[in-house]
Order: sequence, then structure tokens, then C-alpha cells
Amino acid sequence: MRPHNQSIDVTAADGLTDEELDLLVKRSMARIERIRGLPFKRLVEVEVITREEYREQRRNRSVGEPRRQFENQVWEGMFVVGEDRDVTEVRSSTFGESVQGYYLPGRDRIVIVSDEETPTISKRTLVHELVHALQDQQFGLQNRPDTQDGQLARNGVVEGEASLLPRRYLNRCEAEWSCIPPETSSGDGGGIDRGMYQIIIHPYTRGPAFVETFQVRDGWAAVDGLHEQFPTTTEQVIHSGKYPDEGAIKLQVPDRSDDAWSRLDHDPEAERIGEAAVFSMLLVNDVIDAADPRRYRHPASAGWGGDRLVPYRSDDGEFGYVWTLTWDSAEDAAEFHDAYRDLLSSHDAEQVGENRYVIPDGPFADAFRVTRDGRTVRIVNAPELEDLADVYQPSG
Repeated sequence: MRPHNQSIDVTAADGLTDEELDLLVKRSMARIERIRGLPFKRLVEVEVITREEYREQRRNRSVGEPRRQFENQVWEGMFVVGEDRDVTEVRSSTFGESVQGYYLPGRDRIVIVSDEETPTISKRTLVHELVHALQDQQFGLQNRPDTQDGQLARNGVVEGEASLLPRRYLNRCEAEWSCIPPETSSGDGGGIDRGMYQIIIHPYTRGPAFVETFQVRDGWAAVDGLHEQFPTTTEQVIHSGKYPDEGAIKLQVPDRSDDAWSRLDHDPEAERIGEAAVFSMLLVNDVIDAADPRRYRHPASAGWGGDRLVPYRSDDGEFGYVWTLTWDSAEDAAEFHDAYRDLLSSHDAEQVGENRYVIPDGPFADAFRVTRDGRTVRIVNAPELEDLADVYQPSG
């Protein structure tokens, strides 16, 4: 491995030759080892592709129909992607414009996405992805939780550390190391969906503060411990004092549908949305204001205790869902309950009976039954009012 403080003859502004890229990667790996106190076990291969090549890769990815239907209901339930769009396409567009690079777990290979005709490399992006390679070699990165909330929480450590380390690296560039400029620009953002982006960037914006809390207090050994025991909810990442003891309450949603409605043939059959996405849902629909959206904190989403959203499909090909949320207190549940009804109102919902609402038109046009019982809020969604009891027959 090249020494961390050795000078290299590289001119990055006009693009990197294979030899220059090799020199830059090896020195960057040595510097990461110096900061992190962990060695790379193997060299890491780095490939540079254009953004158009990356977009094409995203377009060519296929998603099975059960997964597509499941995700469409989940993201519709979050009031992010309505019935006029497909989640797979929205995700492909959002990632296609925002991703700067990625690491392939288990393959010791990084792909950098360049916005320039002559590919150049952002130093921050290179260091970020090299940190993922180090994480993979030391701890493994191939296991993924089953739920969206669990994945975002786990990535709060993975992406949080990989965002924190480049900051420490670049600070040394200013103070003690000679570094290679320049930083490349990001994509133009034209295809980025605001709601989806607010949710998927949670590990990158909130994760660094979470990781740094433990690193500053107990050193890098504490970060090793985070890899051994990941946070299980975004609530823990938002409120670090709740890690590791306060996990999600495991909810059961009994199937009270009639014979014409059934749960989707998808494993798992339900999704956990989590505090970060609940906050994002209210934020991007302009129900709440937040001085700093990167903190993901608001009284309407704080106090989250657990949730479970179960999509349904009718024999006629219609869709609905049951979303049950539990809160730390009845007051927390009431705060969310009020905010959710404001969310419906923001989409011109009409109240048509006790706890029942109809959004008459638009991408979220549907019927809703919204009830609160103590610490529990239950939302039932169906195409028409008469379908609500068919999707979920209320007890009593």
C-alpha cells in the first residue's frame, strides 16, 4: 500500500488515466486506514462510468409484479407516489440523477458516476465509496433488514460513517495533507422526486450525526460496535438516546377483509414505515414546517412506537391498505392523528361521516377511515367508501 503522505503526480481536472486513478485510489485507501485505524484486506477496483450509462443500467433493472404492486401501495400510503406514477420509475429517475457512485458488496469494486464528458472523480465520493469497501471487508455489508425503516436505520451507520470519514479526510487536506482537486458537480436534479429523496437521504443526512455521537464519546471502537449491533429503527437514529434499548413495538394487523379482498403475494406481507418516513410524509405535503428538515424532528412524528402497513388487492384488481401505528402516549397519537387529517385536507378530502373521508380526484383519490384508540391510530384505504369495510371490517 502506498504511504498516506506520499506525493503523487496526478492531474485530475482533465480526467484520470488508469495509472493516475490507481495512484489516487491506493493513497486514498492508506489515508482512510490512517484515520479509521482499520486496514483494508484487499485492493479495491474502481471503475468510472458516465451518468447516461448509469441511467441506462437503472432503466434495464426489472422488478417483479408482486413487488411493484406492493411498493406502489406503500409509497401511495405515504402520499409520495400517487396512482398516476409507478414507484419503480420514480426511484429509477431519482437515483439516476442523484447517485454519485456506489460500491458492490462482496466484489471489492466501486463504480463512480461522472457528470463530465471526460470522466473525473470527486474526492469526497471516492473516499465515501472506499469506506464502504473497508466496511465490507471488515464487517460485511450483504445482509439487509426486511423493512424500509430497518434498512434506513442500518444505513444510518453504513452511510453515516461513510459520510463522516470524508469530512475528517478533507479537513486534513486543509491542514496537513496535499490533496487532488477538484470536486465534480452533481447531477442537475431534474428527475429527482422531492418526497422520495427526502426519505432515501435520511442515512446520509442524519446518519453522520448519529455515528459521530458515539465516535466522539468512545472512539472508533464504538463505531465498530454499531456495525455489530445496527440500530433497528430510524427513531433510534433520529434520537440516539433510544439506541439500542428502545426498538419498534411489533404490531399484528388481523386480516378482517371479506372474500373479495386479499393480501398481496409478497414476502414480507407488510411494511414498517418508520419515524423518518412519517416525518417526511408530513413535510413534503406541507402539513408541518421544520427549521432543519435534515434532523427529521417534529412533534407530529416524535413519539413513534411502531407501525405496520399491509397492502390489499381485490378480485377486480383494485388496491387498498391498512396502516396501523402505535405511539409512546395517547398525546403523541393524537398529535399524529390531527396531522394526518390535515394531510387529507391538504389533498381536498371531504369528511363524509364519522372518521371517514374521500379525496375526490387527483393521484391520491380514494376513501379513508381514520380512527384513534388511545395510543393506536389505524388508517384504512380503499377505492370507494363502500369498500372500506370490505378491506377491514371494524370490530364491535
